[in-house]
Amino acid sequence: MNWNIIYYNEILEENILSLPSGLLARYLRLTDMMIKFGPNLGLPHTKQIESGLFELRLKSKDGISRVFYCTKIQQKIVMLHSFIKKSQKTPKKELKIAKFRKKEVMNNESF
Repeated sequence: MNWNIIYYNEILEENILSLPSGLLARYLRLTDMMIKFGPNLGLPHTKQIESGLFELRLKSKDGISRVFYCTKIQQKIVMLHSFIKKSQKTPKKELKIAKFRKKEVMNNESF
């Protein structure tokens, strides 16, 4: 059974779809794999950040980007937040947004 990918909001979906072409191609390839094989593709593609919060790791000649996501029952992958990396460490501000959105998604039945 295939997984479904949904987005936290339309703005996030638009931000992801407006990534530079190399990063977008990588995103589309990896999400196709996630739909078929599930949310845990393993390193270097996905990484668990904390319990229930994961990152999709995108890298191309255009740069490096991360997309945070979580999973819900009924095989749903919920994309929470994305950003383009400019340093080695993930900025705390980006992680804070993802954690807040994950908490909202887990407490909301409409996702």
